[in-house]
Amino acid sequence: MQLPGLWLCLSFGCAASLSPSCLSAQFRRPGDFILGGLFPFGKDTVNLTARSEPTLLLCERLFTDGLIWALGMRFAIDQINNSSSLLPGITLGYDMYDTCLEPLVALQPSLLFLTRKGTTGIGVLCNYTEYQPRVTAVIGPHQSDLCLLTAKLFSSFLIPQVSYGASSETLSNTELYPSFYRTVPSDKNLAEAVVLLLNQFGWNWVATVASDDEYGRGAQALFLSMAGTNNICIAFEGLIPSDVAEPNAKMQLEDTVRAINSTKVNVVVLFAYNLPAQALLEHSIRMGLGKKVWVGTEAWMLSDIVASIPDIQSIGTVLGFVMRTGTVPGFQEYVAELFSSVAQEEFCRRSKELSRLMNAEVLDTHCQQCDHVTLRDIWPTLSVTMVQPVHVAVYSVAQALHRALGCTTKSCPKTAIRSWQLLHFMNTFPFEVNGQSFRFDQSHSTNTGYKLIFWAWRDGTLTYLPVGDYDQSLYIRRTQIQFHTADKKEPTSECFRRCEPGQFRRIKGFNLCCYDCTDCSENTFWSSTDSTGCSPCPQHQWAPPRSTRCYDRSERFLFWDEPLAVALVTLMALTAALICVTALLFLKHLRTPLVQVSGGARSLFALLMLLLQSLSCCLYVGKPSAALCTLQQLSYALCLNGCFSTFVPKALEITLVTEFPRLAPRLLRWVTQGRAWLLVAASLLTQVLLCFCHLRLGPDFLVADYKSLPREVLLVCGTQSWAAFALLHGYNSCLAFLCFLCTFMVQTPARRYNVARGITFATLIFFIIWIFFLVIFATLRTVLRAVTQICTILATTLGILASYFVPKCCIMVFRPDLNTGDFCQNPAEEEPE
Repeated sequence: MQLPGLWLCLSFGCAASLSPSCLSAQFRRPGDFILGGLFPFGKDTVNLTARSEPTLLLCERLFTDGLIWALGMRFAIDQINNSSSLLPGITLGYDMYDTCLEPLVALQPSLLFLTRKGTTGIGVLCNYTEYQPRVTAVIGPHQSDLCLLTAKLFSSFLIPQVSYGASSETLSNTELYPSFYRTVPSDKNLAEAVVLLLNQFGWNWVATVASDDEYGRGAQALFLSMAGTNNICIAFEGLIPSDVAEPNAKMQLEDTVRAINSTKVNVVVLFAYNLPAQALLEHSIRMGLGKKVWVGTEAWMLSDIVASIPDIQSIGTVLGFVMRTGTVPGFQEYVAELFSSVAQEEFCRRSKELSRLMNAEVLDTHCQQCDHVTLRDIWPTLSVTMVQPVHVAVYSVAQALHRALGCTTKSCPKTAIRSWQLLHFMNTFPFEVNGQSFRFDQSHSTNTGYKLIFWAWRDGTLTYLPVGDYDQSLYIRRTQIQFHTADKKEPTSECFRRCEPGQFRRIKGFNLCCYDCTDCSENTFWSSTDSTGCSPCPQHQWAPPRSTRCYDRSERFLFWDEPLAVALVTLMALTAALICVTALLFLKHLRTPLVQVSGGARSLFALLMLLLQSLSCCLYVGKPSAALCTLQQLSYALCLNGCFSTFVPKALEITLVTEFPRLAPRLLRWVTQGRAWLLVAASLLTQVLLCFCHLRLGPDFLVADYKSLPREVLLVCGTQSWAAFALLHGYNSCLAFLCFLCTFMVQTPARRYNVARGITFATLIFFIIWIFFLVIFATLRTVLRAVTQICTILATTLGILASYFVPKCCIMVFRPDLNTGDFCQNPAEEEPE
């Protein structure tokens, strides 16, 4: 991780008037190959006098960490120089400089490193293949923002630069920074670890805050991009100033705390350095922000400054990731021995000799603070500060140099090596440090993984308790984590509850991450956990409400065994039986005046047509087919036409006698006796032709209706052409209307049987039934459509029977005395008025 840049630091070169110390003179040493070092261990004591105590503490910690990192580099180089197998016969030297966490200060030693070896000038050449800079490789700096500046500079000369702390994902671009390496994981790995942590605890409604610098912005951006694809909703995202001394810093911090409080989240992810993190947590405590789970990073998790905030335990639970590093064997003993040597006169004598050898024109490494550092000051930090990344960085360059020179375990050839020649060996070969294997990946990083740290408070003392590990996957020892809740279990942090199977997420309000769980409606199903809607079932399937799958639809039509179908078939059978009884009576009394005046044999034909019409109801029961749909309308039209065509001669006969008596003698022969059958045949022939037209224009067809019924597919016969339908049934309506016009005004003499009245009522009933039928038939789209057609057929048949045939049967059975020539006189035999 990186530490924040402070304007209140000075480089060693900025204090040229200070007398050199024994320790700071040891930051430069000659050798066959020089390694440049950039470390943050300078501070401006003058400017610090007006600063607050936490700021002073931070600078003290920065100086201590920088000093230890510098000593770590020196320790690694001393180990290599004393090694008999790594670079035997080759001496590594070093030049270490302070960055002061300032870009301009860091550029001074960086430019010095680029100067041609043995000079203080940088050559401007077309080809740098043979260019030999002052240093072979650079170790550091620790901060990402400084590395973004220096990495471009060193990459232009292809000088290997190995950082021991810069984690920005931007630096993973090997096209922009081909010679940049780092011995720490990138922030991408950190963001992945945080996302896995949130997912394992089911925290999907979180706030994220970052310091307004390269580290904070970069880490937060990576986290936000991963959170969106892992069902983690961000209730609030904000930046806090990296420099808490800014005039509006306090206002920004207070606004951030208020925004976190308004979201009602229980988890806050904080990517920040020590000072910004300290300021945010202090404001959270002062403004009474409730206890939260704070997910942190190494940038502030291990900070003494943050841990020393008054009442820090009241913020809740602190969990976070720190890089998984090992110890460096012998380093603490090395530092202890070094500090014990500082007090010796021989050590200071050698340091002064080194100081005299320094070029006065070249940037020096004087350190005012080094005169006042004791072993007691830095000893507690030795066990916390991560020296291993610096150690590994030095060894990565040393082993690449070993391979580039072609060294054996016993000797190395004294040949010139250019810096760019090391890149191939650093890219392709693994290297070992203290028995542990390391390798730079494609982004020139070493992913050593992370440890999950829990802030455990025991009797007011803070302990950094390891409770998990991350290396591609996350393992958590949950039993060791005691949260701030009453039951010590993890709190929930959700804007929404987990939807049950069969429910989808309905967004509410303006935040896309807040939603209610809504049941899937009928004929839709729930397809996935993250679905924001239900998927419709295929047309041939259905689903009940809150369903997770679809089911095949069953077919729906008028089944034979349905109670309604049984009732209708029974009514049809009774109607057919009534027709047969009527036909038998007419056949028995065929020669009687009543039957003859009713049409004689034509009445039997009409009864036959009515019988066929009633039996055609069977076409509407059972599973329909295309052929049955075609036959339904044709059979009804033909049978009804056969009945009405027998009424036409009698209606015309009555009209001629009553309304046109002068024409009656000449025309009656065309509507009576055998010629009346010609009218019946002509009418049937016309209806047959209309049936053919109906077939050509658009016959009824089988329709599989998936919309009318929720769980079934309705099989009905649909009307393809209403014009063809009107043409088919319009002719029968015309016949019925003609019969009605010819008979409804006819007056019959007293004590005479009124034949016209039966035809009038029969046609009138037909019209009434058809008015209701058409309205219902045109709008109905259920199985009742077939029921409507059956009822229409039976109603029409029974209406004709009741109005025309049954009265005559009553006379034949109950009043045979009226079945005489006088009472039942044929209209044609009456004398015209």
